[in-house]
Amino acid sequence: MDLVKFVQDEFVTRNELPQFAAGDTITVYYEIREGEKVRTQFFRGVVIQRRGVGSSETFTIRKMSGTVGVERIFPVNLPTIQKIEVNKRGTVRRARIYYFRELTGKKARIKEKRN
Repeated sequence: MDLVKFVQDEFVTRNELPQFAAGDTITVYYEIREGEKVRTQFFRGVVIQRRGVGSSETFTIRKMSGTVGVERIFPVNLPTIQKIEVNKRGTVRRARIYYFRELTGKKARIKEKRN
């Protein structure tokens, strides 16, 4: 049995997260510590990718802040993540939508998945 996998399964706390994939618009609420104070901040954007497996899995979110694109990488098991809300389900054909970085304006819209 793989020792690393065993330790991850036994000792790493798993966050209960909703299902989301590339192309979805999500809001991640996470804690920020500033000295003694703790506050909750959120980051809302489009999921560009999910990578890794198990406790080392991460996901990248991209949002536009004014005219500047901002990307942030979150580990799935980050203890400071309070919750994740899926705002929109997007229809994309790829698991990693790096081409999304070059798109601007109306081209940068992602079709919403119909149920």
